[in-house]
Amino acid sequence: MAKRLILILFLFLIADIYFYQAIITMGAQPLVRIAYWSIDIILLLGIVSILFMRSLGSSIQRLIATLITSILIIFIPKIFSFPILFAEDIVRLFRGFPDRSLYVSEATLVVACVILLVIVFGLTRGKHFYRVRRETLYFPDLPKAFDGFTITQLSDIHSGSLSDQKGVQRGIDLANAQDSDLLLFTGDLVNNMASEMDPWIPHFTKLKAAYGKYSVLGNHDYGDYIRWKSPVDKAANLGRLKEIHAETGFKLLLNEAVILHKQGQRIALIGVENWGKGGFHQYGDLTRATAQVPGDSFKILMSHDPSHWDEVTVDYHQHVHLTLAGHTHGMQFGIELFGFKWSPIQYFYKQWAGLYQRDGKYLYVNRGFGYHGLSGRVGVWPEVTVLTLKRANDHLVGRMVKGVSA
Repeated sequence: MAKRLILILFLFLIADIYFYQAIITMGAQPLVRIAYWSIDIILLLGIVSILFMRSLGSSIQRLIATLITSILIIFIPKIFSFPILFAEDIVRLFRGFPDRSLYVSEATLVVACVILLVIVFGLTRGKHFYRVRRETLYFPDLPKAFDGFTITQLSDIHSGSLSDQKGVQRGIDLANAQDSDLLLFTGDLVNNMASEMDPWIPHFTKLKAAYGKYSVLGNHDYGDYIRWKSPVDKAANLGRLKEIHAETGFKLLLNEAVILHKQGQRIALIGVENWGKGGFHQYGDLTRATAQVPGDSFKILMSHDPSHWDEVTVDYHQHVHLTLAGHTHGMQFGIELFGFKWSPIQYFYKQWAGLYQRDGKYLYVNRGFGYHGLSGRVGVWPEVTVLTLKRANDHLVGRMVKGVSA
């Protein structure tokens, strides 16, 4: 991960130097040039400081959020403008390196301004710009009674970041409007403390589904990222959070499973505690969660961190048909247009948003309902997922998963 961060910093630096060339070409005064580099130095120091602040108090976390937002505003327009200036340099190379064109520099600034406007939209409206994403999944061994069964998945509410009640209610209304059979929440109800949910309990209690609401814990739910007065206080916080799941109508699955019945047939819904790699705690225990689940059952697993699927679930001795995860948020920044999907988070997580398939097993990674760190979303919008389960023969399964990869 450290190498990837160094590479990202290097790309920022190159884009910064190139963008500065456009500033010079436009005739920037000395004070403007000094301000340009002074801001960059402060932000780069902020990036480095983030690496050492992960376990500190909430006030420092707010500072980190401010730094992330500033970095997005300052650096991202430069990165998107970089190809224009780089292409100009290729042309200049074959022409003996004449002076930069004023028109190209102006075009670079226009592109940067457009990108800046998109970012501003993401930071203001993007946090509640909910999108419904639908997938139909085909399984040859799905019980017939569950053919057409629908699931709405939410993830990463991060209630400690929420502030706009009307905006949040739009997302809740959108989820209810899907009228799914089952509603599943895949972790990170809060940022750190259970009390963050207090003003939101009446809102999320309104979520409805005929076959119930179920949930699991995410990495932020354990209170691992702030300092507590004592272990007793930390344990009490987690205990209160578990109570809030019940108060909002969710059955919290803690390394356990429930059996859902329909017309005399059944499927198993399994929930594990958070399990992550790269320094994240591994509280999840799939063996314990499936101990009472018949091996031939159709299985749906809720596991907050998608790395659990890649590291454990795919090769697990029991066939887990569908895993639902969240955690990545799609980094709350990226590009998703016309089938193209990119975000910096893909350099840290192989499965980071949307549908993946391997060996007849599916993973769906929800992009998140809320936001954390960055106070908004740019390009990767908050998500309400609707999955429809269908029964099909092997030939149809093969056709339906074409183009979906791990």
